[in-house]
Amino acid sequence: MQKLIISLFCCLLPAFALAATPEILNSAPDRHIVVKGDTLWDISAKFFKDPWKWPQIWGMNKDTINDPHWIYPGDIIILNRSTGTLRVEVKKSGDTIKLSPKVRAQNSKHDAIPSIPAGDIDPFLRQALVIGKDELSGAPALVGTYEQRVILGNGDIAYVKDISSDKGSLWQVYRPGKELLDPDSNELLGYEATYLGEAEVEKFAALSTVRIVKAVQEINKGDRLVQASGEFINNYVPHAPDGQIAARVISIYGGVSQAGQNTIITLNKGRRDGLQNGHVLALYRKGEVVEDGGKKLPLPDVRYGLLFVFRTFEKASYALVMQTRLPVELLDSAQTP
Repeated sequence: MQKLIISLFCCLLPAFALAATPEILNSAPDRHIVVKGDTLWDISAKFFKDPWKWPQIWGMNKDTINDPHWIYPGDIIILNRSTGTLRVEVKKSGDTIKLSPKVRAQNSKHDAIPSIPAGDIDPFLRQALVIGKDELSGAPALVGTYEQRVILGNGDIAYVKDISSDKGSLWQVYRPGKELLDPDSNELLGYEATYLGEAEVEKFAALSTVRIVKAVQEINKGDRLVQASGEFINNYVPHAPDGQIAARVISIYGGVSQAGQNTIITLNKGRRDGLQNGHVLALYRKGEVVEDGGKKLPLPDVRYGLLFVFRTFEKASYALVMQTRLPVELLDSAQTP
């Protein structure tokens, strides 16, 4: 009965009306055994030229692209060359059970392989922050230090005004960073706050006592406290936006002007513009202008890479450079692929 139900489930999966089927690589294997350290992106890239075309590759729909917890180490990925899709084969009790992507109750989601390398984005899920104009100015501030220390480090004591006891005892310490301006409209999108470390409240009061438990940069009087981020779950399968998105690269982590693969960049579009966690965008470099018969002729923009959007704010987003054959530069465009 269980096998019958599973077979019916597979047969009833929705068909996709797609403009183009993902191109299978000439070097694609017939199968791949999942091992710890694999990612969904890497696995798809073993078989297909465009690994971001998730709905086509895995036979998924809008209800399943938000939860990829269905592939685990030991699973066998099978390529169906006739349909241009992948399926998961799970061996259990000597029998082979073929499953389409879905949650498996008997496995912990923590064991499932991630969509992209989790270590590359984890600090930006828990620490880095794009804040509105007035958000940090209203946050609790360090107003004094024990023994009037000017610079605070690990283990030092400080005093904080207006900290709420109902938000827990662990807080992150920030100071306002550079402005994020829209290069097209010059709108202030927010500030890229600088993460300084973490503090733990030892005593709540009108002036609460906190101890610095982690300092990654010098912490000073006047720096602000933000409630420590909870665990962000990276459970979004890469997929293209439904509509047309046209964003620009406005910041590269580290304050540099160019970025390579696995670098974090900031886009000038966010939730209000329709960007979501999991969206994949193509990177474009503005085409050069050449002389043609005495006239200036602009060449087409050059597509050279892919981004994975993993954390969105109201007016801006963080994205990971997944593939690139050119250095990513400020003001390059990122569009629906």
